[in-house]
Amino acid sequence: MTHRIIGDSFPVLIYSLNRGETVITQRGGMSWRTADIEMETNTHGGLMKGLRRSLAGGSVFINKYTARSDNQEIAFGLTFPGEIKSFQLSGGAQLIAQKNAFIACTENIDIDMHFNRKLGAGLFTGEGFILERFSGEGLVFIEVDGKSHEYDLAPGQQLLIDCGYLAAMETTVTFDIETVKGVKNVMFGGEGLFLGRLTGPGKVWLQTLPITGLQRILAASVSTS
Repeated sequence: MTHRIIGDSFPVLIYSLNRGETVITQRGGMSWRTADIEMETNTHGGLMKGLRRSLAGGSVFINKYTARSDNQEIAFGLTFPGEIKSFQLSGGAQLIAQKNAFIACTENIDIDMHFNRKLGAGLFTGEGFILERFSGEGLVFIEVDGKSHEYDLAPGQQLLIDCGYLAAMETTVTFDIETVKGVKNVMFGGEGLFLGRLTGPGKVWLQTLPITGLQRILAASVSTS
């Protein structure tokens, strides 16, 4: 099993499979494939897990694609201009990613909902309340809006962000929100009332063009037209 990523702002992940090799994607995630690949749809862990995935922006049902002969190919594209980023999970490592981030993975990756116990993160910002969690042994690919930028936070080191810019983080990183200080800052600063606070240790991947920001711009454009 090998893979390659082609394209720039509109990349595509292409897997080359030999007989018996399998990749997994969410419902409707495939772009194209060669003829001798078998598709099987299931909940990938049961109905309850499928329902939890749907809360995190995924699908209840997962599509499993297995090559019936050698030299088969299957491709997966993006839903928004950006970057395809890969993560190799092993030894109990897990990855937390934004809603709708999942593109594809190898067979032994578990996909589930991650519930942020910091209730304020969801109630006040609309972001980061329910995320996607990936665990197991294998390779997982996620979608990043725009380009990604990585920070490796030391223990106790903190980073303040607009919550829509969070693409992914390791499970050792904690995520909460804080209020923007100063009445003038809130009213005229244009950054909203809340910011996300990421605290290390662990790696964080931010994205340069979050779809939530584009949605706000389009909504403002419509309201003034």
